[in-house]
Amino acid sequence: MTLTTTPQTKPLKDEELHKMNAYWRAANYLSVGQIYLLDNPLLQEPLKLEHVKPRLLGHWGTTPGLNFIYVHLNRVIKKYDLNTIYIAGPGHGGPGLVANTYLEGTYSEYYPNISQDVEGMQRLFKQFSFPGGIPSHVAPETPGSIHEGGELGYALVHAYGAAFDNPDLVVAAVVGDGEAETGALATSWHSNKFLNPVRDGAVLPILHLNGYKIANPTLLARLSYQELESLFVGYGYKPYFVEGVEPADVHQQMAATLDIAIAEIQSIQREARVHGFTKRPQWPMIILRTPKGWTGPKDVDGKKTEGFWRSHQVPFGELASKPEHLKLLEEWMKSYKPEELFDANGKLMAELAELAPKKHRRMGDNPHANGGILLRDLKMPNFQDYGVDVSQPGTSYAEATKVMSTFLRDVMKLNLESQNFRIFGPDETASNRLSAVLEVTNRAWTAETLPEDENLSPDGRVMEILSETTCQGWLEGYLLTGRHGFFSCYEAFIHIVDSMLNQHAKWLKTTNDIPWRRPIASLNYLLTSHVWRQDHNGFSHQDPGFIDHVVNKKSEIVRVYLPPDANTLLSVTDHCLNSRQYVNVIVAGKQPSLQYLDMDAAINHCTKGIGIWEWASNDKGSEPDVVMACAGDVPTLETLAAVDILRQNFPELKVRVVNVVDLMTLQPKSEHPHGLSTKDFDTIFTTDKPIIFAFHGYPWLIHRLTYRHTNHNNLHVRGYKEEGTTTTPFDMVVLNDLDRFDLVMDVIDRVPKLGANAAYVKQMLQDKLIEHQHYISEHGEDMPEIRNWKWPY
Repeated sequence: MTLTTTPQTKPLKDEELHKMNAYWRAANYLSVGQIYLLDNPLLQEPLKLEHVKPRLLGHWGTTPGLNFIYVHLNRVIKKYDLNTIYIAGPGHGGPGLVANTYLEGTYSEYYPNISQDVEGMQRLFKQFSFPGGIPSHVAPETPGSIHEGGELGYALVHAYGAAFDNPDLVVAAVVGDGEAETGALATSWHSNKFLNPVRDGAVLPILHLNGYKIANPTLLARLSYQELESLFVGYGYKPYFVEGVEPADVHQQMAATLDIAIAEIQSIQREARVHGFTKRPQWPMIILRTPKGWTGPKDVDGKKTEGFWRSHQVPFGELASKPEHLKLLEEWMKSYKPEELFDANGKLMAELAELAPKKHRRMGDNPHANGGILLRDLKMPNFQDYGVDVSQPGTSYAEATKVMSTFLRDVMKLNLESQNFRIFGPDETASNRLSAVLEVTNRAWTAETLPEDENLSPDGRVMEILSETTCQGWLEGYLLTGRHGFFSCYEAFIHIVDSMLNQHAKWLKTTNDIPWRRPIASLNYLLTSHVWRQDHNGFSHQDPGFIDHVVNKKSEIVRVYLPPDANTLLSVTDHCLNSRQYVNVIVAGKQPSLQYLDMDAAINHCTKGIGIWEWASNDKGSEPDVVMACAGDVPTLETLAAVDILRQNFPELKVRVVNVVDLMTLQPKSEHPHGLSTKDFDTIFTTDKPIIFAFHGYPWLIHRLTYRHTNHNNLHVRGYKEEGTTTTPFDMVVLNDLDRFDLVMDVIDRVPKLGANAAYVKQMLQDKLIEHQHYISEHGEDMPEIRNWKWPY
């Protein structure tokens, strides 16, 4: 059964069909060889057990379909002179992408030892899923890849991120039917509502239905044609169906369908670029239905394999104990007729090699898949021009992210012409006080608009959709193809992208060791609406743990910043936007808060990442009795208020105030490039004095970072300990023992010299906590002495 949208023409002449099928056979042959063979790559002698890898690892089931698509994309790239990259969504499709980049010559150019001859082919086979070799999935080592293939769900969203602001780029996004069951992928289909054909490229989704996952059927493969068509028409696409088992027939269908899809894409773009954007287009997509493990063994040991889940990974093993399996492998590989595909030296036949595009039109060598090649520095305003006036520390107020917003507005303004900067966030730009950017651009939107809508337009550069994974995926695709971006999110809900952060951080770590991969712009997060000011939304919105997750990543990749006020936030933001090859996490509140450092002091403080605040300390010229450390805006406030209480009640006490902006400075220098040397840590924190550390997040993170330092045994950390509710701002810190009163009591408990007066002060502090509870229960807000506190010295 076919739908009216399925083309019936046969555009391939017999010779072209024969060559394309042969090229596909070559890719399949190389894919099987990577999974199975250690030696004898061209089967120039009878296959023996010693020619086979002792451990068989890899995934065959999706690979022939990926190879089939690659061959056909090569054809339309040459026919229409397309600028195209290939994103392979199906998990572990590595053999196919490696095989195709090898056939087109790219792989050998990047890895000269994997040459296009018998010796190179043998090395190609051996390295796959082998110690010291390459992974079984599409990975950073794979030329032409911007998409880590180990985790499912992100192919389509990466494709759209790559297409934004790349008007000449066509991104072929192959979506596996197992991958299509993930939540991230399901939401990604809506990305077409944000693609502007005037200034963006195109995404051609190819949903590959081969019917099965690891051991189960896939949902979409079991839907009827009518349901599938309705589903994707509902998403806003124009679906074309290609299906079959007989290669010649499917080749003709695919060629005809791709011709139509490319023609429609070009027509959509031509119309929009001549007449302007008028309405959201119905972009074409392809639904390709072929057998899982296509062209592989139909049956193994009497059990169905081709077209069934048993072909998902290695269709058969146990070659040492089952000689018939060795024979089956040899028959399978010889069925591709390698003698017709490669000459005696192992080089692809010249008439087949001609099918591949040339130079940068090859998908393995497209510069967009090595985005650092295309990356250009942002035009940056001077962040110092946006600073707030701080004539006296701790006495004036500002909204840090609102101040930052004016800086980001002008970053956006200066880079509008180059179109290489976007801001991403899950419907929170206004909530996070970043609305100033809307003075120079709008929110991207190509769906229906109503007269009362505000700040929506097809050419908007603020990307908002209520899906953290979609925002993250768009941004990753944007960065990986050579642009810059910024992602703001509520702190508690950035956890939704934990796994995506893992994959991106691993990509960065791996590419640091690949000479031909160029550095890309950093992935920059602003986490705001944070735990200590989610008092109105309650426990569900209170979680500072993303920074714990980030710190687990390699030190060469991650940076975490906790600027205490607006000027430090400006300095940190400027640094992050200019950086390369990092994951930068900035945590900053959006509510009005006290400001501490003028711009010069802020720059100095952020440059060092940590420092003694002399203006808040009284130990200069002597040893401190206690070190009061803090990291984060609210912990800084509570620490300074605690110091005020200490100075009022214990004037003889020597207090040193240390503020941490760059969290990674707390690690030893041997563990992180920003870490303090042992000598510097001891100089700041002393070797034997108590340290009371007020921290924004979970206390144990500070212990993890500092446990190797000399004075760790005297370190006492206060932070978030999973106590939260709908309450007042100050009660949030009280619930977690991070408040100024508890901090002072910590000092009393750890500094013996305070004498008899300490008991009375401690009782006064306990009384204050009781008074606080009575006051908020009656008035619904914090006591005036809390709300109105300022630094008095």
